[in-house]
Amino acid sequence: MRLFHRFAEDSARFDDDGLVSCAGLVPVMALAEQTGLTSMFDERIVIDSPRIASGSANPAPKLATLIAGMCAGADSIDDIEVLRSGGMGSLFGGVYAPSTVGTLLREFTFGHTKQLESVMRAHLLALIERAGLLPGIEVRAFIDIDSLLRPVYGHQKQGASYGHTKVAGKQILRKGLSPLAATIGTDLAAPVIAGMRLRAGRSGSGKGAASMVTAAIGTARSAGGTGEILVRGDSAYGTRKIVRAATRAGARFSLVLTKNTAVKAAIASIPENAWTPVRYPGAVRDPDTGEWISDAEVAEISYTAFASTDDRVTARLIVRRVKDARYPDALFPVWRYHPFFTDSTETTTDADITHRRHAVIETVFADLIDGPLAHMPSGRFAANSAWTLCAAIAHNLLRAAGTLAGNRLGRARGSTLRRKIVNIPARLARPQRRPILHLPRHWPWTGAWLRLWHNTIGYKPPPPTTT
Repeated sequence: MRLFHRFAEDSARFDDDGLVSCAGLVPVMALAEQTGLTSMFDERIVIDSPRIASGSANPAPKLATLIAGMCAGADSIDDIEVLRSGGMGSLFGGVYAPSTVGTLLREFTFGHTKQLESVMRAHLLALIERAGLLPGIEVRAFIDIDSLLRPVYGHQKQGASYGHTKVAGKQILRKGLSPLAATIGTDLAAPVIAGMRLRAGRSGSGKGAASMVTAAIGTARSAGGTGEILVRGDSAYGTRKIVRAATRAGARFSLVLTKNTAVKAAIASIPENAWTPVRYPGAVRDPDTGEWISDAEVAEISYTAFASTDDRVTARLIVRRVKDARYPDALFPVWRYHPFFTDSTETTTDADITHRRHAVIETVFADLIDGPLAHMPSGRFAANSAWTLCAAIAHNLLRAAGTLAGNRLGRARGSTLRRKIVNIPARLARPQRRPILHLPRHWPWTGAWLRLWHNTIGYKPPPPTTT
């Protein structure tokens, strides 16, 4: 590839008022309107005592501006300015300046973030109904819960403190803020965010997780999850509070247990002939014996957790063991053990594979880190909490847009959706006063983009049923 023209210094000019840089926001924000996002903001976000008189005015269009900016790739408040460039003002009304949106976010308090959290859940249910976000939820659904630590810098970030995180497999102390997230997924669909909460960096990973699990199970039930619901989490969530929350809500659990003395004794009591090689993706079958060649083996044993409390639970302790790579030449295998506690009815090997798929929540975190949560933009903790919840709303909205676009975009990363269907240039024209978007010829994802367009702009809601 080489340059085709000889350009002069003054050959580049920012002077086209009809050019649109993010034409994909038209069907995306149409979907937001069809699912009632702005009206939910109007009904549920109420700021009675603002610090600045105009700070709480018109919260619905300001928050919608923020959501649209995040869908286009904004990872800071200043990035929202892209919505006011070129012909964007001819496509959208009520687009606010970044400074105005920032003023609104600084008006938020803990109570206002709870209002925004209720909008996120209600809008998720509307998206699931409108776009069919979670196929298979009536058969089985997964609630995955986990947290991450987002680093911050400087001395003016409220709530920032030092917490433990893993970098390249090593535990380190890092200053930051810690979002806790719960997702809903199925065997056929990528996960969506059912709950999001920002906490101080030093907060324990499991702080506030039980109530979030209960709320996420309720959301899954409201979305049509009439079948089995399985709550999955790592060792920070293998606690009696989480198990109690899951069982009281009628869900099953699959949670990693910390290897304390009782768990180690249970693992040691497993007979050697109980271990079974597990079939993981990439494993190969031995041509002579027909056995799966894998360093991993699984076994299970009955185990009573939290035996010294009133919340004792007896279920299956499933243990996966792998050869310790630090001792490749040992005379006898040296194993590392990974136990998890579950009341699942699957076979041992299937339950292990299902549990390991809990790692799908990391793809959600990767999307957020590669998008709105690249930065925590404000010095105020509540403003950053509101930003985090708006990031969750934008993530679910993009996921619904990808589902309507089809062509495997329902499982695509957020950055992929922005590249293929949102950040597409167009020229706005009005022949005979009829708005037309002229898009690039031979766009590689024309079919998917037009499917999204026809499923939103061409959408006709079903007539109301009469009795």
